[in-house]
Amino acid sequence: MSDTTELPAGPPDVEAWTCPAPLRDRSRVVMGHGGGGALSAELVQQIFAPAFGGEVLSQMGDAAVLTLGGTRLAFSTDSYVVRPLFFPGGSIGDLAVNGTVNDLAMSGARAAYLSCGFVLEEGVELDVVDRVAKALGAAARTAGVEVATGDTKVVESGHGDGVYINTAGIGVVPAGVDLRPQRVVPGDVVIVSGAVGVHGVAVMSVREGLEFGVEIESDCAALGGLVEAMLAVTPDLHVLRDPTRGGLAATLNEIAAASGTGVVLQERDVPVPAAVANACAILGLDPLYIANEGKLVAFVPREHADAVLEAMRAHPLGADSAVVGEAVEAHPGMVVARTGLGGTRVVDLPIGEQLPRIC
Repeated sequence: MSDTTELPAGPPDVEAWTCPAPLRDRSRVVMGHGGGGALSAELVQQIFAPAFGGEVLSQMGDAAVLTLGGTRLAFSTDSYVVRPLFFPGGSIGDLAVNGTVNDLAMSGARAAYLSCGFVLEEGVELDVVDRVAKALGAAARTAGVEVATGDTKVVESGHGDGVYINTAGIGVVPAGVDLRPQRVVPGDVVIVSGAVGVHGVAVMSVREGLEFGVEIESDCAALGGLVEAMLAVTPDLHVLRDPTRGGLAATLNEIAAASGTGVVLQERDVPVPAAVANACAILGLDPLYIANEGKLVAFVPREHADAVLEAMRAHPLGADSAVVGEAVEAHPGMVVARTGLGGTRVVDLPIGEQLPRIC
């Protein structure tokens, strides 16, 4: 037997190669375009924004804030393609309500009405559709929002994934509330409302059939009541965001870029449950980049930070709130984490997403 290995003649067939990280120079859509990271931002900035234009669209917030008939409204829409449809702590029906309600809440608005569009795949069991619809209705009642209108479409078998849902929502923005990243200034305190990474790991665990010793449940919840408690302390919050796709890391990078400030994150102060940390360690994931569905990030003026934090901890959805960093003048547009070992690392905007199809 020869101890040498013969290589195939001719150049390698690079067309058959795959790469775990999506390449930026693409002529076709890849999964990373839907991940809430750099590829998503490029898709919006290079294709959608130039095509649509408009002053309101340029806000690029979780919800658009506009004035209609003398009333300030928040308006948002989102589509949900999570797989599987049901997971510990929630379902696509819960996400379809809470995700849009939370986008409105991040502008300070209390959601009032939702529209709901179902895209059903031919062959999906009606019992499944019924479960999803009931979960959506229950979530709407819990959030105090009414599903006011809707639509249903059916696509051929093999051209969908059971059930997709789109919801749009509107709500009234209270007077004196102005939440946008451009208001962030150096010295602002960064607060998160609880443990991060829970939703993404919960969905992944059932999708891939993984067990981590304890069941991890999604944090999916409507945050309107928590935001109201914070605004009751002071309407002078600077920005709120819910760190969904791309996780806490993507959210902080977007705020840093839009505000022109730097962000220093105290990594050991970020609340990461042991089960999530262990799962991420096993799978080589970073909890800062994993999606959440029931958490928010707040940039609060330092003089109000203690009172806002106290109000958050008094609310059931903010009991584990923590100060995790601050806005700084240094390294504008960049997020830097101070590690538990005393070093620093750049927390960059993800290109795609570690866990696709989680919302």
